[in-house]
Amino acid sequence: MAGLSLRGVSKSFGETKVVHSVDLDIADREFMVFVGPSGCGKSTLLRMIAGLEDITDGEIAIDGRVVNELDPKDRDIAMVFQDYALYPHMTVFENMAFSLRYRGIGRQEIRKRVDQAARILDIEPYIARFPRQLSGGQRQRVAMGRAIVRDPKVFLFDEPLSNLDAKLRVQMRTEIKRLRERVPTTTIYVTHDQVEAMTLADRIVILNHGRIEQIGSPDDVYDRPASLFVAGFIGAPPMNLLPATAVAPDRLPASDRPVSELLLGVRPEHLLWHQGEAAPLLAGRASVVEPLGSDTMVSLDVAGTPVIARLPPRLVRRAGEAVRLSADLSNLHLFDKATGRRL
Repeated sequence: MAGLSLRGVSKSFGETKVVHSVDLDIADREFMVFVGPSGCGKSTLLRMIAGLEDITDGEIAIDGRVVNELDPKDRDIAMVFQDYALYPHMTVFENMAFSLRYRGIGRQEIRKRVDQAARILDIEPYIARFPRQLSGGQRQRVAMGRAIVRDPKVFLFDEPLSNLDAKLRVQMRTEIKRLRERVPTTTIYVTHDQVEAMTLADRIVILNHGRIEQIGSPDDVYDRPASLFVAGFIGAPPMNLLPATAVAPDRLPASDRPVSELLLGVRPEHLLWHQGEAAPLLAGRASVVEPLGSDTMVSLDVAGTPVIARLPPRLVRRAGEAVRLSADLSNLHLFDKATGRRL
């Protein structure tokens, strides 16, 4: 088991800088998820940790040992790719045993490790099959088993579920959670899917244009997004953002900003059906109504700003109905529109 640290890690391709001076500490046995949109640098960062990409600047250490100059095979890591990377001419057993044979591990120890991994991942019935005889989910289990048998210091997962259909992705997320309990190895997991990030991570690193926007637990990044980017990226649907006017601008944390540059954030589930004679916080007419059984998603336009509310079922039934909303004031967020940062 091992911790991992990055100090000023950067990556450039020619004149284009794609990762900007990343500093990060990952604790022993922590499950850290890198998440962000396509092109944000998350996979490049993972590949630098693995040794598959050279580092332009900075330092990477695993278990206190700087690994910048080490080949991937010498870093004591195991990587699971999105395309599985299984050898088609080898059986499941042979795929899982290959790296151990390459390292000169004895036959009995190989059998012991492969059998144990197969039990953990529930792939014992398929041990003699070839990859072409397996489903996508079974192939991914084999790829994870191949990583487990190596007993590495760090697991690296590069969007391992992206090639699976939606139902199977949910199932495999559950499997990875179970695997986490059985094999509590330090893990870095890359995904563009915020649901994967929120359900799997001990902590999340949210990346944008090669820079870290926020690091925190799933609750931290959801309840207190550090920037407009995080507020818009985390959450489905994302946080509503509305122009705001400060009643007492001198009491704001950034009182030098004009009041016209403030944005008020509120998540759809924190908008409440307004009752009574008092003026609502927001009012408009429903433009789209999406009944989901347990609740209803209602879209409306408020003074030119689109708003989505997650309301109890059957309060609003069709487009065109009047909608009056109040909000849970303890769950309002204020952002500086110019810098994008939370106030």
